[in-house]
Amino acid sequence: MQLGMIGLGRMGANMARRLMRAGHECVVFDLDPENVKRLAGEGATGAKSLEDFVSRLSVPRAAWLMVPAGAPTEQTVAALGERMKAGDIIIDGGNSHFKDDVRRARMLAQKGIHYVDVGTSGGIWGLEQGYCLMVGGEAEAVKRLEPIFQALAPGRGQIARTPGRENLSSTAEEGYIHCGPAGSGHFVKMVHNGIEYGLMQAYAEGFDILRNANSQELPEDLRYDLNLADIAEVWRRGSVIRSWLLDLSAMALVEDPALSSYTGFVQDSGEGRWTIMAAIEEAVPADVLSASLYARFRSRQEHTFAEKLLSAMRHKFGGHLEPPTGE
Repeated sequence: MQLGMIGLGRMGANMARRLMRAGHECVVFDLDPENVKRLAGEGATGAKSLEDFVSRLSVPRAAWLMVPAGAPTEQTVAALGERMKAGDIIIDGGNSHFKDDVRRARMLAQKGIHYVDVGTSGGIWGLEQGYCLMVGGEAEAVKRLEPIFQALAPGRGQIARTPGRENLSSTAEEGYIHCGPAGSGHFVKMVHNGIEYGLMQAYAEGFDILRNANSQELPEDLRYDLNLADIAEVWRRGSVIRSWLLDLSAMALVEDPALSSYTGFVQDSGEGRWTIMAAIEEAVPADVLSASLYARFRSRQEHTFAEKLLSAMRHKFGGHLEPPTGE
């Protein structure tokens, strides 16, 4: 099918490439004409403006946004809403707050335009490995987009089937699910990212303890000069704490054992904060997730080896760079 893609950054461009590899037609637009030119050279249909973008889409249209959350997404959704017609679909694949999704869906529904929110995980690795998709919106619109989700998702691959799922009917094993109505996709992705904070913090603190096992403050016979890259590697093989985040940590440690190319200044992208706010609204204790968020705040004042590993993991999975000055 045909899909329009707005926002050709690290993820948007690769998502368009993955769709084209699967035989889908992509109409692309970005504020940077060079990004459009690059994708057009790879087979996409480039658009020079938002008006041109909409005009090149076949009715009923489907436009996927991969732009920064907040004002950029809000403005783009509003602009598309003015140009699109009843039956068209606007998809937000970024990291919007789920309450904004509910409001936008209600607003667009007045014109008969469908709004679908898609929590998208996969980072810079998604082009080859596929994207985990958490979808919210009306069943009719989600069903129409099924070929797109199938192309973007990783599929079953080599992952062993969970015992007991043999008689269950779900697309979860393919790497995407329809979570529920508007906002539910981004709500699930928000909690996913909150958990990610906690997992990353646990690895970071553990490796910091290992690194400081040779501290001069310890009795000499209790000091250990440990090879962190080897420890990360051995844990990848059969350990109960193996994961993709551990894989990325192992990569970073073998490339630079001291992580000297990182300052340890760790950003938070918003979803961690929103997860804690949701926990407060639901009166759900979230000790680990809140502590991991506060650790990122602290990292902007003082930097430990743990923060360097956090920064390294963020760079490995999402291409996130530290601020040039570490501030």
